[in-house]
Amino acid sequence: MANPSLLILAGDGIGPEVMAEVKKIIGWFDAKRGIRFDVSEDLVGGAAYDVHGTPLHDSTMAKAQEVDAVLLGAVGGPKYDKLDFSVKPERGLLRLRKEMDLFSNLRPAQCFDALADFSSLKREVVAGLDIVIVRELTSGVYFGEPRGIFTEGNERVGINTQRYTESEIARVARSAFELARRRNNKVCSMEKANVMESGILWREVVQEVHDKEYPDVELSHMYADAGAMQLCRWPKQFDVIVTDNLFGDLLSDAAAMLTGSLGMLPSASLGAPMANGRPKALYEPVHGSAPDIAGQGKANPIACILSFAMALRYSFDMGAEADRLEKAVEKVLADGVRTADLMGPEGGVPVSTSGMGDAVIAALDASL
Repeated sequence: MANPSLLILAGDGIGPEVMAEVKKIIGWFDAKRGIRFDVSEDLVGGAAYDVHGTPLHDSTMAKAQEVDAVLLGAVGGPKYDKLDFSVKPERGLLRLRKEMDLFSNLRPAQCFDALADFSSLKREVVAGLDIVIVRELTSGVYFGEPRGIFTEGNERVGINTQRYTESEIARVARSAFELARRRNNKVCSMEKANVMESGILWREVVQEVHDKEYPDVELSHMYADAGAMQLCRWPKQFDVIVTDNLFGDLLSDAAAMLTGSLGMLPSASLGAPMANGRPKALYEPVHGSAPDIAGQGKANPIACILSFAMALRYSFDMGAEADRLEKAVEKVLADGVRTADLMGPEGGVPVSTSGMGDAVIAALDASL
């Protein structure tokens, strides 16, 4: 069988630094576990604009459509703030999501015990937290038409359209139910059915998919604003949350801070199965390009490392190896290894980006 194929798009800012640690771990799996990936690399975001005048070259897009999974670092930076909207670095990422039709965005929020005191919430509220938000990623208010800024009479009007079809809702609902079956078998669907017609349709379709295809999964419904409150009040009541593009954007960022640092959070964006049965997939850390620390060796690579663990699990059906990598990260944190973003009030000397990667590899060695 052919080796699994990975396209690495390190991007901008701290992207190349954190991706360097992932490449070391990919090398470890080859050398120590006999798991070899066919890895190619290309440009995205500002790095692509600097070379091609566009944040994603057509040839790179074609590669992304052909490989088994894409692993992305980060895009953007102040250097590109004055570019036209159409060629800003973020447009490269949006193009990948749209043209690969990556409709299901998985955003885990896991609080490792060693970091429970880093959350702004009390330890008992977040210790042991392990939830996933499934965000619909290719439709809704970010893509609906009409959209734009128009002149009506003597003033300008900004218009964005919240639009969902039944099939768009149904497919992301199925993604959430399938994920729940691999976890604790609970899904909470969040919308605003009390004030939005799209929310009414969302609730009806999710319920229909549940009743016809997933009656074994526990399903509840909650208004998204109440869901935001409950995430702060008692987040461990949830297992899988499924919601639309706008609410998923907001709720997943709120959930991210429950864990103490954006540098800890991975994500997966999944689409329909390809001919080989693997889903179209893009994996990326939740954090941005952090231009203020880029090139200084201060960035936390764990979110990018855990994004690769998600690729092992969801694209390559290597759940045991994903567990191995996640447990190595957990051991490193339990041993007190910290990058600068994870330093508590007790102080200490933080490890560098490469130092954290080396610590994870040492933990992987110890797992053999």
